[in-house]
Amino acid sequence: MKIFAAVVKSGNFTTAASQLGISKQLVSRRIMELESRLGARLLLRTTRKLSTTELGREFYQRCLNILQQVDEAEQAVASSSGELRGLLRISAPVSFASMMLAPALNQFMQLHPKLELALDVDNRLVDVVGEGYDMVIRITQQPDEGMVARRLMDSPLVYCCSPAYLQQYGEPASPLQLGLHRCISARSAEWPFIVNGEPLKLMVHPVLRSNHGEVMCAAAVAGLGIVGLPWFYVREALQRGELVQVLRGFMGDSSAVYALYPQHRQSSLMVRSLADFLQQWFSADREKIAN
Repeated sequence: MKIFAAVVKSGNFTTAASQLGISKQLVSRRIMELESRLGARLLLRTTRKLSTTELGREFYQRCLNILQQVDEAEQAVASSSGELRGLLRISAPVSFASMMLAPALNQFMQLHPKLELALDVDNRLVDVVGEGYDMVIRITQQPDEGMVARRLMDSPLVYCCSPAYLQQYGEPASPLQLGLHRCISARSAEWPFIVNGEPLKLMVHPVLRSNHGEVMCAAAVAGLGIVGLPWFYVREALQRGELVQVLRGFMGDSSAVYALYPQHRQSSLMVRSLADFLQQWFSADREKIAN
């Protein structure tokens, strides 16, 4: 079941074998033996694609539930000794994972050396239950319904630029003056603000567009223009004085960073312990944002 679930999740035998630490040939043989014992085809194989049959999809969901119960049973026994054991599967956005989450996870694993962690770094919205994740990290204004949401920190959109840019172009007194300024933006050049107490989405005409926040931050440090990014992207540049915040009175984005996990994972000591740890870890960042 574990091998079959890994194949379905990864989409191919090679990746599943690598994740499980066994050979591709063994994976293929175990799947064939499983199908033979069940008397049913679970997977459809072509030279380019691997997919599940209707029976395979149903069996996959049942496998996930059974494997999860096995994990929880093992955790229940292990927790009696006060140690966390087992595998935690987590998904997180790319930049947040590298810039903010990695140090926290490193510390958590040092505290629990018998714990294993599988971190998938991806900006897509993964199917938490269907893909077998224990927890996902999301930056959002509205957490998913049906999930336990643990708020880790706020992620306000901060507008800033370099001191050299301010000296050359001056500071905009309001968002309505951004048409006179050079802007650095994501591919969607619609910036949210609060003007006269009302939300406003303002289209800007960027001199640089990018889908990578760290690239945009570096461009702002280089003096190319004003950028609007979540706080964690620019915090270090602000602390070093490489960037200065502008339009402080018009911040209009209320996103936050959440640790989300399914309701049925509340009984998992590993999941609860990690969620508690992350909330404590990021409490210092919450205070920095508030100040």
